[in-house]
Amino acid sequence: MKHHFLLLVASMYSCFSGAQDIHFTQSAQTPLWINPAITGVYEGWERVIINHRNQWLGSNTQFMTTAVGADINLFKPRANDKAHLGVGIFLWNDVGGDAKFGTRQGQLSVSGILPVGNGHQLSTGIQGGIGNRGGNMSALYFENQWTGSEFNQDLPSLEANRLQSDTYFNISAGINYQYDNKQTKFGHDEKFRFQLGAAVYHANKPDIKYFGLVNESLLRKFVVHTGILKDLAGSQWTIDGNFVQFIQGPHYQSLLGLMMRYRMNTGGKITTFKQDAYVGFGLYARFRDAIAPAFMLELKGFQFGVSYDFTTSPLRNTHSGGSLEFSLAYRNLYHALFKKRRK
Repeated sequence: MKHHFLLLVASMYSCFSGAQDIHFTQSAQTPLWINPAITGVYEGWERVIINHRNQWLGSNTQFMTTAVGADINLFKPRANDKAHLGVGIFLWNDVGGDAKFGTRQGQLSVSGILPVGNGHQLSTGIQGGIGNRGGNMSALYFENQWTGSEFNQDLPSLEANRLQSDTYFNISAGINYQYDNKQTKFGHDEKFRFQLGAAVYHANKPDIKYFGLVNESLLRKFVVHTGILKDLAGSQWTIDGNFVQFIQGPHYQSLLGLMMRYRMNTGGKITTFKQDAYVGFGLYARFRDAIAPAFMLELKGFQFGVSYDFTTSPLRNTHSGGSLEFSLAYRNLYHALFKKRRK
């Protein structure tokens, strides 16, 4: 009985916790969820990323989040020295508990990218789309269905299905600065990249209308992020660090990641027909919540990542299982699909 009660509480908490957003540990692999302004901001022409997170492994029910993002560059010259556009789409589905309470969203992003010389680049972006939240309370057990020895779902629960919700419109925006010395340095052991940006999600504070319950607004989420990538001179190693701060109403989340990447194969500096290949090991830390060892492999435009969250907060007292997360990204580094050759 305690188990089913906890599942109900978890579902209802998701409903009334100020509409806090989903999260991924591998923040570098969810760029369109970090800042619309980094749509199209990457080496290459087209990019696709798939993310999957299984929360609370070992529990008697599933809490899973799956996302797919894709973005392309339009009018980007090969030298990346002229203004161009980034266009992207981001879809995700978050579902958990026996009630399958979940959130689904589809977002379109457009960014304007302006190189300002000597490796410096500014960009702004806007994102808009639709979302929906809901669940099925008929899949849960309630006290009225307890016979004294077991739960019987054939008995009436006397509870209305109050987890349904309407579809809502969502809009977000952001700005980003990036410095990348790839265009100004020749040596493979001299690469340096720095990024700093800020974004606001759910800027219009859309209403979420639950049938039979008081309406609530999806709180604005403010994001500040920074990242640094630096080759260690005279070695095959690269340090890759990033930090993201989320603020959404009363909810705060600080995520720090550090990866050490080893270059197994050195690609061409001028052409991309021979590409760098990396293997990496590192750690993510979500302050006052979890630590997550991580592994990554980058080869021929593909990047695979896996991480496992070990809970350090008091939540570990209710469930000892952690969270397993995978990411798979592909960047087209050879040529643009939508134009045979960029000058």
